[in-house]
Amino acid sequence: MRNHLFFIVPALIILIGCKIQHVEEQPKVKLGIEVLLEDHLQELEGKRVGLLMNPSSRVNGVHMVDSLMNLGVNVTALFAAEHGFRGEAGAGEIIEDGIDQETGLPVFSLYGSSRKPTAEMLEKVDIILFDLPDMGVRFYTYSATMGLVMEAIAENDKELWILDRPNPLGGNYVAGWILQEEYKSFVGFYPMPIIYGMTMGELAQMAVGEGWLELEETPDYRVIKAVGWQRDMLWPETGLEWIPPSPNLPTFEHTFAYAGTVIFEGTNLSEGRGTEDPFLMIGSPNLNFSTSELDSLQGIYAVKIDSVTFEPRSIPGKALSPKWEGELCHGFLLSFPEGYSKTDPLKLGLGLLEFASNHTNDFEIKPFANNLFGIDLKTIIENENELPSWKEEVESFKEKRAEYLLY
Repeated sequence: MRNHLFFIVPALIILIGCKIQHVEEQPKVKLGIEVLLEDHLQELEGKRVGLLMNPSSRVNGVHMVDSLMNLGVNVTALFAAEHGFRGEAGAGEIIEDGIDQETGLPVFSLYGSSRKPTAEMLEKVDIILFDLPDMGVRFYTYSATMGLVMEAIAENDKELWILDRPNPLGGNYVAGWILQEEYKSFVGFYPMPIIYGMTMGELAQMAVGEGWLELEETPDYRVIKAVGWQRDMLWPETGLEWIPPSPNLPTFEHTFAYAGTVIFEGTNLSEGRGTEDPFLMIGSPNLNFSTSELDSLQGIYAVKIDSVTFEPRSIPGKALSPKWEGELCHGFLLSFPEGYSKTDPLKLGLGLLEFASNHTNDFEIKPFANNLFGIDLKTIIENENELPSWKEEVESFKEKRAEYLLY
């Protein structure tokens, strides 16, 4: 009997080891930029190529502009959205035209005096390769930039390749009110829910198909799909490295909270800019509550909430002149030690907003909150009215988007 066990146990160990190895070697999601390098480079021969990218446009640690130029692609122009081509600018900071110091290529700003490529910018470009990471939330400005670029290529007879990426919040999570027309802005460009569960490629198809763009002709565009992504995957499940898409979203955890706590940008409370934990840390000098009051919030929203004090400071390239700079703020710090599956970040943000409004003696909500969330949230909060349901709006949107989904 002992001899049988001697052979069985090592066999089990081998099988278990193989299983662990198999899990570790599961192929990760392949980004559209990787698919481009593997399968489509030859199609760029003889073309003048413009790049609309940011710091996350990397393969094996190398920025795409460097990879493409090393492979002989004729890159002729770079385009910079919010935060800049290499990510050197903070939120809302104006980007100027300039020269990329590492390549000597011209950089045209799409977050300055012009947010739409002009004919002059496109003069020496045949194709724009678009690789801006979507955060899955309507107010993140890269989706608006994409729409304006699609209009520009249609007007100037150019071509656009959208190098698709996973939606960090997954493809099934859809929540929030449809943007009302009166609140349309650069942080609310399309009549869709706050959280829409689509990739950039899918959104591009829907924007064209639903007539959301100002187009006289259909733009010449294509989507190079990511490989291996499934709609129920959040970013941590993709196996991909998180490269901060902007200075105040250093990790996926910050981004997950940002989907809801961004609403504090539309108040006089700090949303954590000027600290190491923007969107996870909320507070002001006049926010007062007892620690025990946080317990019920933790249970309702499946999140860990700790009381904290912090002092926002100016951080070049990340947070210039943040709210309550240099003043001691009282507030709370969010974390998700048990993961993200049970938390609805949008409902979390609204719950914290209501909590803060009831615990701040000088609470102020600003009109910008309406632009962020797409309805007259300011009046609703000030009048202490019940928030309207978005259930029917979301279900209608999900039915409409179905024909545009790629994954």
